Amino acid sequence: MPGCTFSNNFSQNFRGILKKIMNKPFLLFDLDGTLSDPLEGIARSFNYALSSLGYEEKPIADFAQYIGPPLDESFKVETGIEDDAEIGAFITKFRERYIEVGFSENELYPGIKESLEELAGRNVSMAICTSKRRDMAEKILDLFEIRGHFQFVSGGDVGIQKWRQIKSLLAQDAINPNAVMIGDRDIDLTAAHKNGIRSAGVLWGYGSRAELEAQAPLHLFSKPSDIVKVADRLEPILPES
Repeated sequence: MPGCTFSNNFSQNFRGILKKIMNKPFLLFDLDGTLSDPLEGIARSFNYALSSLGYEEKPIADFAQYIGPPLDESFKVETGIEDDAEIGAFITKFRERYIEVGFSENELYPGIKESLEELAGRNVSMAICTSKRRDMAEKILDLFEIRGHFQFVSGGDVGIQKWRQIKSLLAQDAINPNAVMIGDRDIDLTAAHKNGIRSAGVLWGYGSRAELEAQAPLHLFSKPSDIVKVADRLEPILPES
C-alpha cells in the first residue's frame, strides 16, 4: 500500500536524521594510567603511609599494580588488613602527602594533550570517570591545564566502585547509552559493560593487553592519536524500529 511505503520511508528518513544527531560520540575517560602516569606520586604517598604506620617502604615499581583500583582495596591487598577502620588510617596518611605534593608527581602521557585538543576542536563531548576523589582529579586536570576539555568530572571515593559511578551518570542523564568508557584497566571496561555501554582500552597504561582483551573492548588504542581517528567513526546505538 502507498501508505505503508510512505510510513517505511518516513521511518528510514527519521532514523537517518536521528543517526546524524546522535553521531557525536561521548567519550568517558579514566584518569590514572589513561591520561596521565601517576606512579611516582602514588608510590611515594603509599610509602609515606606505610612507614608512618610501622610498615617497610617498597620500591616504586611495586606499586604499579595499584594504579586504577580504589585506594581502600589497594591498601587491603598491600597490608592484608580487612578492617575498614584500620585501612582508613592508611588512607588518611596517604592523602596527607598526596594532597600536598603527590598529585604533582605525575605527568601526561605523550600525545594526550594534543589529542584532547583535537577532539575538543571537533566538538567531541568528553568527561572524566575516575576512582579518585573529584577534588583531587580536578587538581590534576588543572595542573596539566586540560580541565576545560571535559564537561564534568565524576570522582569516586572509598567504597564506591566505578560501575556504580557510571550507573549514576546514566540515571542522571549526564551520559547516554552511546557513551564509550576509555581506560587502561579491566575495571574500567567491566564497569562500562555492566551498565550496557561500550568500552575501549589503552595500551600505554598499567593494564596488559591480555587483561584488556579479555573484556572484549570495542577498540584497543596503541597511542592517543588513535582515539582521534576512531572518534569520528563511532556509530551511535539506535533504538529498535
